[in-house]
Amino acid sequence: MQIERLYNIYQDHPNVQTDTRKLRNGDLFFALKGGNFNGNQFAKQALEMGAAHAIIDEKNFEIPGKTILVDDVLTSLQQLAKFHRERLARLSRKSEIPFLAITGSNGKTTTKELIHAVLSTTYKTYTTVGNLNNHIGIPLTLLKIKDDAEMAVIEMGANHIGEIASYCSYALPTHGIITNCGKAHLEGFGSIEGVKKAKGELFDFLRTLPHGFAFVMWDYDYLRDMSKGISGVIKYGTAEAHITGKVKRNEPFLEIEITQGMDDPQIQTQLVGDYNLPNVLAAVTVGKTFKVPENKIKSAIENYQPTNSRSQLIQEGTNTIILDAYNANPSSMKLAIENFARIPDRNKILLLGAMAELGSESINEHKNIVELIKKNTWSKVVLVGGDFLNFEHPFIKFENSTLARDWWKQQRFENMVALIKGSRSMQMEKILED
Repeated sequence: MQIERLYNIYQDHPNVQTDTRKLRNGDLFFALKGGNFNGNQFAKQALEMGAAHAIIDEKNFEIPGKTILVDDVLTSLQQLAKFHRERLARLSRKSEIPFLAITGSNGKTTTKELIHAVLSTTYKTYTTVGNLNNHIGIPLTLLKIKDDAEMAVIEMGANHIGEIASYCSYALPTHGIITNCGKAHLEGFGSIEGVKKAKGELFDFLRTLPHGFAFVMWDYDYLRDMSKGISGVIKYGTAEAHITGKVKRNEPFLEIEITQGMDDPQIQTQLVGDYNLPNVLAAVTVGKTFKVPENKIKSAIENYQPTNSRSQLIQEGTNTIILDAYNANPSSMKLAIENFARIPDRNKILLLGAMAELGSESINEHKNIVELIKKNTWSKVVLVGGDFLNFEHPFIKFENSTLARDWWKQQRFENMVALIKGSRSMQMEKILED
């Protein structure tokens, strides 16, 4: 089927779903395939549940008048998203709707959420929901953007070279941010240089545009180099940038001072960790660039509360817990431990889950974290799962977070402050479950 015909159907049924459990009456169901499932097998069920049409790519699942047969469902979903994105560009009356893409090893979701909060005070802004930042989530995000859009913020995640370039081919960003390039997904990227190459695909795309814009953390020399040749470079950092700022206080929440670029310089966040400074500065810079009033920038950032196990501060009786267990890699783990070490409290507990997708570097990177831990004094250190189990160290070990939770409940701690962090696969948030 030609994509134009599919798009006409989408316009009549603009809610797209890939999961029958979330299906609503009148939705379009795209029967995607995965390693352990074949969405074509659920097409009939989706139609019985009220889907207007099911898009399939296996002829033996056809139901005349209800299914739409395509060569490949995923490719069709992505092509449909691109067609919609191009149509949104044509609809723009004065100039093209800014589409801001955000990628990076650490902080991209927090940066996305802060920027969305800021822009939403002034513009009709659409953004990635949750972590729908992959080859399926990005098309779904694009297809949720309606004709009233004035801004769009798209998060892009990746674990191998070529992914970001493919996302750019249908998201067609006009602006971009690479938060940083750290030791994440080394199994797919191979090295830190591989990370830079992969994340740099966003800037590579912007470089091809006559009016592409990059927001660049100017403290990072490698991002300065990566942004060369882009027509518009807007800088943020601690010095020598359009917007500059510094940490004023970091206990319990991060308070920053904008040292250049705002008349009211103090911003009291509800974020934990001075490593969030670049994320806040990025949000301020984007807001200022798009002429969001300063009082709205400030209030949006100050009112933002992290969720979903990202830098959350939790009070459990007399104990204070920093829950930062959504994900972890060597770079983010190092920053979190160093930040936690600077907190002026004598009774500190580390509960760290293993880091995933590090390939041949995994053992060494876990050993590096152990050596970093040894540089400071802690009341207790608990290391959970993965390669933390595969070498000797002096700390408490558990195979999984369920066993760590049992240990935590038995201790009956009082007046402690704890950091809980680990890769998503470790599910470290379970430690706090009843």
